[in-house]
Amino acid sequence: MKHFINLKDIPAKDLRKIIIDAKKRKSLRKKLSTLEVDKGAPLKGKLLIQMFEKSSLRTRLSFHLAIKQLGGGTLTLRSNELHLGQGGESIADTAKILSTYGDGFMLRTDSDKKVENFEKYLSIPVINGLSPSSHPTQVLSDVFTVEEIMKKPISNLNICWIGDSNNVLASLIAASVKFSFKLSIGCPKKFEPRKGVRAWVKKNNKKIYIYNDAKKAVSNADVIFSDKVISLNDKVNKKKKIKSFKNFKIDKKLMSYAKKSCIFLHCLPRGDEVSDDVFLGKKSHVWQQALNRVHVQKSILLYCFGKLR
Repeated sequence: MKHFINLKDIPAKDLRKIIIDAKKRKSLRKKLSTLEVDKGAPLKGKLLIQMFEKSSLRTRLSFHLAIKQLGGGTLTLRSNELHLGQGGESIADTAKILSTYGDGFMLRTDSDKKVENFEKYLSIPVINGLSPSSHPTQVLSDVFTVEEIMKKPISNLNICWIGDSNNVLASLIAASVKFSFKLSIGCPKKFEPRKGVRAWVKKNNKKIYIYNDAKKAVSNADVIFSDKVISLNDKVNKKKKIKSFKNFKIDKKLMSYAKKSCIFLHCLPRGDEVSDDVFLGKKSHVWQQALNRVHVQKSILLYCFGKLR
């Protein structure tokens, strides 16, 4: 049994194994319909319990399909439907029940501490479907997508992030250490990655490149990543924040400073941080990126259940 909570805590060789398995599984599904089960039904009889404390579209759909295609089943809960959500039952007791009924637990939460507590008390694997400081399933799938499109290891590519220092970027930074790729970050000075994140990178003898000029950040980039500047539960002055990012909008002009072959990716949902002509243009692969969540999460599930080939 293995948990999947933060990329920084998972060995690089295991992350690579997951990507290799996902590539094989995607290839083998070319002639199968959406709900047809993979050959051998590796997770037949297994139940994945999902709990959402934050809104979700891609994570919810992709994990539902992932476990179904592996031959298992899923049950989706909302925290406000449980005793836990009303403060009437401890995480320890809730975890005991989850471990009794299910075989795995996927949590999308607004609390890093909650993920840690569930990890402590569950006797089944826990997967972080998003927390304030991490979005590991998204970013591992993004690594898969980059290599699929560019047809080369991500370690040979220049990756650029334009946007806020949020949970997706934190996981992308962790991925840059695990997969040894160059990561350039473009954001306003006050929205740079936290000192603790940067200290972890330095401790691992790696480096990230931070620019307060979007043009410099995208220079020589093979891939440009972005995310919504104002997240759903952002508790800042939104007008001020949007104004701070006015020179970081990803449009055709900014893309022209990157390599001609540069592609654009976005984890969705989108806001005003990217223009329509880029988001819907030929360099954008956002729909392929979203669909790949299913394939990679299948391999993450197999990893957690100890069945990764």
